[in-house]
Amino acid sequence: MALPSGAYAARDPAASVLYRVVRDHYETFWVEAARLRDGEGLPRFVQEEFEAFLRCGWHAGGFARFRCTRCRKERLVAFSCKGRGFCPSCGGRRMTERAAHLVDHVWPEVPVRQSVLSLPPRVRYTLAWRHDLCTAMVGVLFRAVDRHLRAWAQARGLGQARSGAVIMVQRFGGALNLNVHFHALVLDGVFARAGDGQLRFHRAPAPTASDVADVLATIVPGVRVRLGRAGLDDDGGEDADRATAAAPGLAGLAAASVQGVLALAGAPGRRPQRMGEAGGATTNREPAAVSPDTPQARWEGFDLHAGSPSRATGRGSSRCVGMCSARQ
Repeated sequence: MALPSGAYAARDPAASVLYRVVRDHYETFWVEAARLRDGEGLPRFVQEEFEAFLRCGWHAGGFARFRCTRCRKERLVAFSCKGRGFCPSCGGRRMTERAAHLVDHVWPEVPVRQSVLSLPPRVRYTLAWRHDLCTAMVGVLFRAVDRHLRAWAQARGLGQARSGAVIMVQRFGGALNLNVHFHALVLDGVFARAGDGQLRFHRAPAPTASDVADVLATIVPGVRVRLGRAGLDDDGGEDADRATAAAPGLAGLAAASVQGVLALAGAPGRRPQRMGEAGGATTNREPAAVSPDTPQARWEGFDLHAGSPSRATGRGSSRCVGMCSARQ
């Protein structure tokens, strides 16, 4: 990791496009949201998150005064919101700190490969309200990938082989929409004990599209088993009903966001047009590779993609870990 800079430059919150959008449209959004579901507005914690974001980085929202004991120079530093929702500054700082910790203290000096698991909209909505199920899905994803690596190791005669992974739950998509999915940073191989008793790392070959399809074929039934144990199906069942009853306004916005449709003003329920958007997705009856040359597979709305490996240390890996750990 690079050493921190000794120079301090005050942040300008208004320079952010996101800040200007929230500042200019927040009140209109709040009024429109209050009209949802017979006047039932959004929960108080949502309002507090927005208002804290609008104060973040401004001296009017509070500040600390620092003074050098030698030169007596003083500097006022505005408080941050420390939000875990959508503040880029606070989220970026948390992302950088976690990335530095993983790279410097957790990952061994071996290659790491990133895999991304996306879920059908109905499952995303269910997981949005159930963090315990998100944790269960992390276990499903790791066991599926680890089982594949251990099978490869056993075929090579490597007994008691073990891999490792750090898996992050990410709750938003590229459009800041509600999209619960998982980023897995997996050791690109296994550790096995050699004849002299020393642990040695054995790098696995790059996964093929067929390999990824095999892993996805294990993940999908595992997800359904976990949902079944919680008394749910792919549609969320009673959990979705309880969420709607507890916070109908928020549930309505969440459902629209997951489906990628408009929820307020204009034409609610209409899907916005996106630049470069391809045609509608198809549903496969069995795990199918997207392309023979791409380590990616899809099945019934589930999507698993295995990216390129990176070293476990250095700037490239830190950036990869940081992007995965954002908003955690």
